[in-house]
Amino acid sequence: MRPLAAALLVVALGTGACSKDEYVAPPPARTSDAADPAAAAQTLAALQDAISAGDTSAAADLGADARSRDLLAAVVTNAGALGLTDVTLRYVTETGRTTGADGWDGQVAVTWRVDGHDAASARTELPVSFAGHGASIAAIGGTGARLPLWLSGPLTVERAGDVLVSVAGDPARAPAYLAAARRAVTQVRAVVPGQAGLVVEVPADPDGLQRTLDTAPGQYSAIAAVTAPVDGSQAAGSPVHVFLNRSVYDDLDPVAAQVVMTHEAVHALTDAVGARQAPLWLVEGFADYVALRDVDLPLTKTAGQVATEVRKDGTPKTLPPDSEFDPTASHLGGVYEAAWLVCVTLADHAGERALVDLYEQVRDGGELAAALREHAGWTEAELTAAWQERLRSLPGVAG
Repeated sequence: MRPLAAALLVVALGTGACSKDEYVAPPPARTSDAADPAAAAQTLAALQDAISAGDTSAAADLGADARSRDLLAAVVTNAGALGLTDVTLRYVTETGRTTGADGWDGQVAVTWRVDGHDAASARTELPVSFAGHGASIAAIGGTGARLPLWLSGPLTVERAGDVLVSVAGDPARAPAYLAAARRAVTQVRAVVPGQAGLVVEVPADPDGLQRTLDTAPGQYSAIAAVTAPVDGSQAAGSPVHVFLNRSVYDDLDPVAAQVVMTHEAVHALTDAVGARQAPLWLVEGFADYVALRDVDLPLTKTAGQVATEVRKDGTPKTLPPDSEFDPTASHLGGVYEAAWLVCVTLADHAGERALVDLYEQVRDGGELAAALREHAGWTEAELTAAWQERLRSLPGVAG
């Protein structure tokens, strides 16, 4: 799936009372006696140094209690296993939340990059709970803030070649995730050549997925996986990874699980997240085209839901609109099958290479109508008519 979220950077400029000849900087904001921003900044700098040096003991020493000491040691271990680089931790401001006489939360800007995979650093801000007036760290993350998986607790990291998988919670299925991801890359590259590798992140449970992506409760509860910018940004070059919802993914049979992994790998490896102008029937339908290309399944399996809908409601009048791809919709399976059949119709008519060229042209900002004419010799109305005919010929619909 392709979550569409906008990131807004607001820069506030303030001036203090002064004459035209002099400037007096206003005192730094301070909302509680517990807060000491300078001490917090020093603590963050020490943690950043520990991460850079791979020093788990130095990181653990910055924890306020046993739980936070274990967390900070895990953060260092995670960073090393993932091959993180460009890691920075910068104190920004207080949040206004305090705990006891010397505990308080500060907003912290974090950057990081998976070396060899991410072309640019991810950037986010999150709350960090300080203790001892800022001399130690009690917790990382909070309600309403994105919590990168590597900062959430211990991870199991598996890698092979240009594929990396990081797993929170039970690590038993980590090798299976890695195998599926490797096969997914092979399947995608058989259709769309390229060089970039794949990173798959697996939170421990749906709540962990919600925190990692900073989504509304239940937004992806029925979704097996989602491809998204690591930091939620739509900025060009922002790292994009695949995130699994293991509560759904782990219950899939091996064939279905591979289809899901390959579908998401198409999004990640073809920069689909940045294809803001492309219709979702093309983005999602192409991903399913690649994922199902070498799968030997009957149409009763791959198009059974849309066949049922056509039999009940008749043939759709238009290609699937973007509004129907809501991840919480009850008919989502049929919508994806319908989008897949649009791409199958195009490939059968003009060839797979034409479908790939059309996808890439529209993904990169080209107009759909022009791409259809150039690569398929069709108008959108002609494509729609051919797709409708294919829907009417599905098992359980025809006759």
